Amino acid sequence: MNIARKSLSMSVAAVALAGLAACTTSGPNEPPMAAAPKGVEGSWIDGTGKALSTFNGGKYKTVSAETGEPFAEGTYTMTGATSLEITGTSLIRHTQINTNCLMVSINQLNCTDSAGKNFVFTRRT
Repeated sequence: MNIARKSLSMSVAAVALAGLAACTTSGPNEPPMAAAPKGVEGSWIDGTGKALSTFNGGKYKTVSAETGEPFAEGTYTMTGATSLEITGTSLIRHTQINTNCLMVSINQLNCTDSAGKNFVFTRRT
């Protein structure tokens, strides 16, 4: 009799838990997750943290990360799946800019300018 009572109690508990699991309350809808970045599109900060470059639709612009003052602008072309060429004008020096970059990860661009100077951009999220 005692065993039958324990079995019945366990069965009732299992049914109750199953019933509670089926009764869920819906909370507010959560916003959709942001899509993972693709290619170079988006904002990138240089290694010094002073220059913020934005790549969008074949155009780029670099501004001061602190003041927003424009430093450079121009265009970029993907020359391969992970490589790009940047051409434009320095708005500070009034000179032509030619830079080649390699996207070594979804969050890092390794770049070399026409003078041979190497620098790194990190994706800003």
